[in-house]
Amino acid sequence: MTDRKKPRIRAEFRKSYDGRKRKRDFTRDLDDHRQKVDDLASGERLSGKGRLTRKRTVAGTLDDSTGSGFQVDLAVDESKALRGRVVKVFGLSSIVRTEAGEWSCSVRGLLKSLATDLQHTVVAGDHVTILPTAGATLEGTIARIEPRRNAICRTSRGKQQILVANIDQVLIVASAAEPDLKPNLVDRFLLSAEKSHMQPVIVINKIDLVAPESQIQLVGAWSQLGYPVLQVSAATGQGMERLHDLLRGRDSVVSGQSGVGKSSLLNAIQPGLARRIGNVSAENQKGRHTTTTAELIPLECGGHLVDTPGIRSMQLWDVSAAEVEGFFRDLRPFANRCRFPDCTHTHEEQCAVKSAVADGLIDLRRYDSYCQIRSDLD
Repeated sequence: MTDRKKPRIRAEFRKSYDGRKRKRDFTRDLDDHRQKVDDLASGERLSGKGRLTRKRTVAGTLDDSTGSGFQVDLAVDESKALRGRVVKVFGLSSIVRTEAGEWSCSVRGLLKSLATDLQHTVVAGDHVTILPTAGATLEGTIARIEPRRNAICRTSRGKQQILVANIDQVLIVASAAEPDLKPNLVDRFLLSAEKSHMQPVIVINKIDLVAPESQIQLVGAWSQLGYPVLQVSAATGQGMERLHDLLRGRDSVVSGQSGVGKSSLLNAIQPGLARRIGNVSAENQKGRHTTTTAELIPLECGGHLVDTPGIRSMQLWDVSAAEVEGFFRDLRPFANRCRFPDCTHTHEEQCAVKSAVADGLIDLRRYDSYCQIRSDLD
């Protein structure tokens, strides 16, 4: 099929897609040529057409349901295209794994220019269509990003930062000590996993550094909600067999704050990876970043594991304050029993959620986490 026969649509692009600068020397022109302002203004028109418009006609189709951040499915010459999956993104280049090997790819300029809320166009885990570069070996261009099944996202500098896409389960890694466990950060990851329809698994590492009974209340609260909770130690091997079983044959992402031992867990799961490990600061109990970019790692037991850079905050993307209660499993059974249909469960009288907290039916720490997340989104 030729490009002329493919569907053509009007697509919105970023303002900077056209590099031409507008004329700025009006005053000098007036002095030199004594022309009228009206004559100068007629030399450049900002209309719906022309080089300065933000819309262009491209070959493709509209699709608002892909979840990829793009509303446009760009057309590609299928006779020359290859299918692959993004393994790693660094700078302007990406490593794409195909049946023919691993390719070093840039991103199609047209794809980068589309107006989206995405901080990065391509992320690890993406299924993509690439076009080989003529005369080069294992080099190409990412011409299209296929619809994303799901994605773990957060807000970064006002844009959507996708940590990883097309994953079966999320390993939310926390540490029992060094640094101390942050339950609210775990709850934010749980909310993001619920929104993305991924299976969350809470992994508490460094369990050898604390007394086992110190974790009972936290582990019990999450376990009663149906979340798998694993207490492990990458240093001693405790609990690693069960973790290995959960990874077999699945695509999983390892996420959590810096210093909790994500790289150590990967080295323990699959010896030979030799992931770089950093130390935790004794002064502020914060970890140092050793993983700088997400990477899709094939597992010997089947499936993939995605190592992601550690984060210190999880600002949720595309979640309103009113939606938060729907992602808290323990609040949902009581939320509809409140006196007021728009109850926020924070200050209202005759609130069924607050009553459930007072009666011990909802864990107080989980309720505090809900209030903090909602407050951040108001």
